[in-house]
Amino acid sequence: MKMEWIKASLGRRKFLQSSTALGVTSLMPMGLYKQAWAQDSNTLRVRAYGDAPNMDPAHSVGVVEEEIHASIYNKLIQYKPGREWDWQLDAAEMIEQVDATHIKFALRNDIGFTNGHGAMTAADVKYSFERIIADATESPNKPDMGPLSHVEVTGEREGTIVLKEPFAPLWSIALPYITGNIVSKSATEAAGGRIGSDPVAESGPYVRANWSPKEKTVLKRNPNWQGAKPAWDNIEIYPIDDENTAEIAFDAGELDLTRVSLGSVQRYRENVPNGGHLVENPSLYYVWLGMNLDHPKLKNQKLRQAIQHAVDVPTLLEAAYFGAAEPSTGIIAPGLAGNRSANLIAAEANMEKAKALLAESGETNVVLALDTLNKTTYTTMAQVIQSMLAQIGITLEINVLESGAFWSSGDNEDLQLVLNRFSMAPDPSYATAWFTTEQAGIWNWERFRNEEFDEIHAMASQETDIKKRDAMYKRAQDLMEESGAYRFITHEATPVVHSSRVVPALRPDGLSLLRYFGKA
Repeated sequence: MKMEWIKASLGRRKFLQSSTALGVTSLMPMGLYKQAWAQDSNTLRVRAYGDAPNMDPAHSVGVVEEEIHASIYNKLIQYKPGREWDWQLDAAEMIEQVDATHIKFALRNDIGFTNGHGAMTAADVKYSFERIIADATESPNKPDMGPLSHVEVTGEREGTIVLKEPFAPLWSIALPYITGNIVSKSATEAAGGRIGSDPVAESGPYVRANWSPKEKTVLKRNPNWQGAKPAWDNIEIYPIDDENTAEIAFDAGELDLTRVSLGSVQRYRENVPNGGHLVENPSLYYVWLGMNLDHPKLKNQKLRQAIQHAVDVPTLLEAAYFGAAEPSTGIIAPGLAGNRSANLIAAEANMEKAKALLAESGETNVVLALDTLNKTTYTTMAQVIQSMLAQIGITLEINVLESGAFWSSGDNEDLQLVLNRFSMAPDPSYATAWFTTEQAGIWNWERFRNEEFDEIHAMASQETDIKKRDAMYKRAQDLMEESGAYRFITHEATPVVHSSRVVPALRPDGLSLLRYFGKA
C-alpha cells in the first residue's frame, strides 16, 4: 500500500508541478471580454488561473476544477470558510467516527441528481469513493483516499466508511476535497464509467450552464436545490493566467474577485479601486533552501549549519516577494497541526555564528553550486543568497534551469544546493511524505534519512488525537532543521482582492469556496 501510495502521488505531483512551472497560456486579450462583462447585480464574476475542462472528480487535477466541482456536486462534508481549517456538513446530515477505522454517515433526504437520476443514496457514495481507489479507474487522486477499504451500505441513505487502518487525513483531505465529491452511480455508469467535459448529473446548489473552452464557465442556480439558497443567481468564471491582466480587469470593475501578484500587494494595501477590499492569506506552498547530504562537498554538518545561519530570510522575502510574504517555520503551513511557532534557527541571519561554524568545519576555499528554477522570484533569491554566503567566505555559483531540467533534479547525484517549492493539501502528512528515506533521490532531493522522522510520518497519519499529531509533526520538522540540510524560507501568500458588493468565502489558504459567496 505504501509504495502504491507513493507512486501514484509522484505522478500527480509531477503533473501539477510541471503545469505550475510552465503556466497556462493567456487565454484571450482583455479587450475581447468587454461585452461578456455586462453589469448584472445577480452575477458574480471571478477569475480562475486556468480552464476547467474536466467534470470527473476521479480525474480532476487540482483546485481550478475543484472550485466548480464543489459547487455542482456535494460531499459528505465541505471545507468551512475562514482563517482556520475546519469542515461543515454538506450532503451528510450526520457523520461520526465510531472507532479508528469506521465512520458512519447518514445522508440528507432532500438532495437529488439532475437529468432524472433520482435522489442521492448511500449507493452513490459507495460508488463514488470505491471508484476512486479502483485500479481500473486509474485515478491520480487515489492517494488522497489513503487506506480506504470500502463503503458498507446499511440503508437507503445510511452507510459506513471502512478503512484498512486509521487515517486522520480522511477529515482534512479525502472527504472535504476532490475525492469527496459524490457523483450519480446510474449517470456515470450510463456514460461508460467516465465523466468527460460535461457533467452527466449534478446535485449541488449550482449547475454548470455553459462552458466556452478557454473563455468562460457559467454556473446557474440549481432550481431543484433544497438547501440554503445561494446568494448569486449566476457565477461567471474567467480563466486568466496572467495576474497583471486580471488586476487590470478588476480595477476596471469587470471582475469581482481575483488573486493578485505579490508585487501588487502594497498598491492594494494603500487603495483598492471602487471601494473593494484586499484579503491576505498564507498559502499551502512551502519554499526552502535545501542541501544534498550525499554530496561530498556538503557532508560536513558544521558547513551546512554555517549556511543556515548566513541566510537572512527577511531580506530574501523583501527582495523576492516585495515584503508581502512572511517567514515560514517549516514545511507545514499556519493553521495546520504541526505548524511551529518558531524555527530552531531564527529567520534573521547570524553572521558571527555562521563564520564561527565555518571555521569549526575546517573547510576552506568553499565553492558550491545552487540550482534554481528560471523564474524571477527564485533567481532573485538565489542572487541574494549568493551575496550572503560571500560575506562568510563561501563562493556560490548559480545554475538557472528551465522547468524540465529543474524538476528532474531529484535523481541528480551532482546536485548541491537547491531553491525549491512544493505544494500540499491541508494536512501535514502531505508535506512530510516527500522527505522520508524511501523518497531519497526521488522527491527528497536533500537525501535526508532519519529513522525517527520516518516513524513519525508513518504513525502521525494514523493518530487521531490532534494535540499528539501536532507534537509529532513539530518534532519531524525539528529533525529536518537539525540535520543542517534545510533553511526554511516562506509559505508565500495568497493575496486576493474583491469588489465591494461581494462577501467572499475563502479557505484559509485564500482559495475560493464559490458556493458560499455572499452579497455585501
